Amino acid sequence: MPTPLINRLDTREARIGILGLGYVGLPLLLRYAEVGYPVLGFDIDPAKVEQLNAGQSYIEHISAERIQAAFTNASQPSAPPAHGTLNPAPCCCEATTDFSRARECDALILCVPTPLNKYREPDLSYVLDTTEAIVPHLRPGQIVSLESTTWPGTTDEALKPRLEKSGLTLGQDLFLVFSPEREDPGNPNYSTRTIPKVLGGLTPACTRAGQALYGQVIDQVVSLSSTRAAEMTKLLENIHRAVNIGLVNELKIVCDRMDIDIHEVIRAAATKPFGFTPYYPGPGLGGHCIPIDPFYLTWKAREYGLSTRFIELAGEVNANMPQWVVSKVADALNDRGKPIKGANILVLGIAYKKNVDDMRESPSVQLMELLQAKGATVSYSDPHVPIFPKMREHHFDLSSVALDAHSLAAADCVLIATDHAKFDYDLIKTHAPLIVDTRGVYQEPAANIVKA
Repeated sequence: MPTPLINRLDTREARIGILGLGYVGLPLLLRYAEVGYPVLGFDIDPAKVEQLNAGQSYIEHISAERIQAAFTNASQPSAPPAHGTLNPAPCCCEATTDFSRARECDALILCVPTPLNKYREPDLSYVLDTTEAIVPHLRPGQIVSLESTTWPGTTDEALKPRLEKSGLTLGQDLFLVFSPEREDPGNPNYSTRTIPKVLGGLTPACTRAGQALYGQVIDQVVSLSSTRAAEMTKLLENIHRAVNIGLVNELKIVCDRMDIDIHEVIRAAATKPFGFTPYYPGPGLGGHCIPIDPFYLTWKAREYGLSTRFIELAGEVNANMPQWVVSKVADALNDRGKPIKGANILVLGIAYKKNVDDMRESPSVQLMELLQAKGATVSYSDPHVPIFPKMREHHFDLSSVALDAHSLAAADCVLIATDHAKFDYDLIKTHAPLIVDTRGVYQEPAANIVKA
C-alpha cells in the first residue's frame, strides 16, 4: 500500500519532479509550486534550465512574474514544509539538467515529446531515454507518471519492464500511472487546474497514489480501470477532432468547386442547438497532438491485424491541405497575370494556432516550404514569433515583417495562415493587392480576397 507516499502528497511534503519543461511540463511545475509543493524541474536543454533559474520565461503565455514567484531563491532550495502543513507558503523551485537528482523526488512526472518518425511511426525515444535516465536513481516510495501521449500499452509494455530494472516491485515499492496531458496553450478559459485529469494506474495501489499526486492541484481527477484505458482516452479525444476537421476540410474543397463559402455554412449549421458541433477548416493541422496522435493508434492497430481506414482517410485529407492551399495561391496569382515563381508572398502567422507562439507541427511552415520550392520569395509576419526559431526539420533565416501599408502593398500575395487577433485585418484588406484567406477571416467577398 502506498500509504506513506500518499501522506506526503496529501500534506504537500512530497517533492515533485517534472521531466521535460515545455508547453506541458512548465505549466504543471508552476501549478505544483503555487500550492506549496517543492518542485524540481528536469530538462536536457541547459538554456531552458538557466532561464528558469534566472526567473525568465521562454513561453509567451507564461509570464516571467509566474516564473519568478516559483523560482525565488532557486539557487538555495528551501526545506520541505513542516509535516501536516496543508497551505504552506509557496516553495521555491529548481531546474536542473542532472537526472541523478531524481532520487530526491517523491513523484516523477514525464512530460516529454512523442513525435512520429519520417515513416509516420511512433518515436518513443524521448520517453524511453528519460525513463532509462531515472531508473538508476529510483528508490522505494516513489510514483512515476507518464503524461506524454502514446499508444495503448506503452505504460505496461515499455515503461514497466524498464522500471523493474531498478529491482523495485511495481504497485508495492514503486507506483506507475498514465495521466495524459490536456494543455491548450493560450486558452484563457481553461487552466492546468480546471481541466479534468484522466488517470489510469498499473495496479489499484498505483491508481490511489496517482489520485493523491494530482488531487490537490487539479479540480477533478477521473480515474479509469487501467493505463491502457487512459492511453486510449487521450487518443480518442484527438482522433475525434482530427476526423471532424478532416470532414470539414474535405467539404471545403467541395464547397469551393460549388462556389459556396464553407465558413458561412458552418456558422449557419452551428445555430442548431443540438446534434452539431462546429469544426473549422484550415491550411492543415498543427500542434503536437492532432496531427500526430491518430497515427499512434493506426500503428498499434496493425499489431492486431486491424486497419483504421476512417482515421487514415481523415489524416490523408488533412495532410493534403497545404498542397491544396498552395494551388489556390498559384491560381489566384495566375488570374492576375503573375506566376508563382518569382512572386513575393507574405505569410501571416506561422504559429500553429491563433494568439500563441507555439510552432509545433505548424502547417504554415509546410506552406512556406512548398511556396519556396515553387520559386516564390517567402517572408512572414507573426507578432508572437519575432524570429523564425531553430527547428529539427525546418529552417528559414527570417524575422517577422512589420505590417504596414508599404509591406502589404509590396507583396504579390498575402497568405493568411494563422488568424492572430493582433493583425489589423482592415489594414490588410485595404493595402494588400491579393489576400488568400485560409481561416475565414473575411466574411464579405471582395475583389482582392480569395478563400482557401
